[in-house]
Amino acid sequence: MCGRFAASRKPEDLAKAFDIAKWEPTEALAADWNIAPTKPVHAVLERPLKGGGPEPVRQLRPLRWGLVPSWAESSDVAVKMFNARAETVHEKPAYRRSFASRRCLIPADGYFEWFTPPVEPGTPRSRVRKQPYFITPADGSVMAMAGLYEFWRDPKRTADDPEAWWATCSVVTTAAEPALAHIHPRMPLVLLPQVFDDWLDPSLNDPDHARALLAPPPPGLMEVRPVSAAVGSIRNNSPELVRFTEPGSELPGDAADTLF
Repeated sequence: MCGRFAASRKPEDLAKAFDIAKWEPTEALAADWNIAPTKPVHAVLERPLKGGGPEPVRQLRPLRWGLVPSWAESSDVAVKMFNARAETVHEKPAYRRSFASRRCLIPADGYFEWFTPPVEPGTPRSRVRKQPYFITPADGSVMAMAGLYEFWRDPKRTADDPEAWWATCSVVTTAAEPALAHIHPRMPLVLLPQVFDDWLDPSLNDPDHARALLAPPPPGLMEVRPVSAAVGSIRNNSPELVRFTEPGSELPGDAADTLF
């Protein structure tokens, strides 16, 4: 799974990295080192510009993390739909329409995962000290997580209400590579630059072709570093959260923050 990640790059840098043709400064998001579901995230997508021609344009847009299907009666499902499994994304009712033509890239510095050490049976959950790790490209490059996006109309709001329409997204996940599987069996599916064009192309609606793009990158591209237990609280948000912290160096009182 991917339930927290960091994204600190400026829109200008993302525009260069992903050959983005259009982004609005008024929509730019601040750096965030502790992104949790329902928060806004930058996404790279291709679709026609509002008021423009029919040709799709590569854009950087803010989306809410946690996909709400167009047919959902309530936005409450967003908190449960922040990940979509690569193995079944083409057939699940909540994702298959997005997978067909609304695919995106979600840029990240890296993601967080919590390792649960072996404990004796019956050990209270409150006494289990989990170790958080930050998993990031070893070469320092931006991580392009495969994503899906969708539009949802809030039936409780009037048509002229700016909050009537939601643009939401989900991160596609895959089986973790061997070096990471001991921390968690799943990881975000990271796409390489050579498949960006096809993945973002809304006219590519052959599910078999799209599924073929969901091949995980070669193993060994990620750096794994232990980080502070402070990342467990979404109230904390600073570059310190992604910096190396010697495991076990924090005070016992910090253990509660590791429960995710």
